[in-house]
Amino acid sequence: MYTAISVLVFIICLLLILIVLVQNSKGGGLASSFASSNQIMGVRKTTDFLEKATWTLAGAMMVLCVLAVFFIPRGEQSGKSAIESQINSQPVQQSIPSFPGVSGNETPAETTTEVPAE
Repeated sequence: MYTAISVLVFIICLLLILIVLVQNSKGGGLASSFASSNQIMGVRKTTDFLEKATWTLAGAMMVLCVLAVFFIPRGEQSGKSAIESQINSQPVQQSIPSFPGVSGNETPAETTTEVPAE
């Protein structure tokens, strides 16, 4: 289903590109070529058709994009991300590293604080 929606979005994108390229920002475009001869739809109806087609295709693309989110294939993972699965597969470090100058039995002076009695 996701693939079908993606193909439809791609087709709509191509149609939108073609319709926008046919239009002219000053009101010419495809309608200007029909100005000399009176065709089936006429000049005004051509621009109305192109505008309605643009809005319809844009709306359809938005709806299909929202629908595509719901049909994105979820893998066989049980809701875990790839990072979380890598963290869980790492071996657990058992020993605590010792730093030079501090032995295991001593506590550094910075961490021992006395609380004055009130």
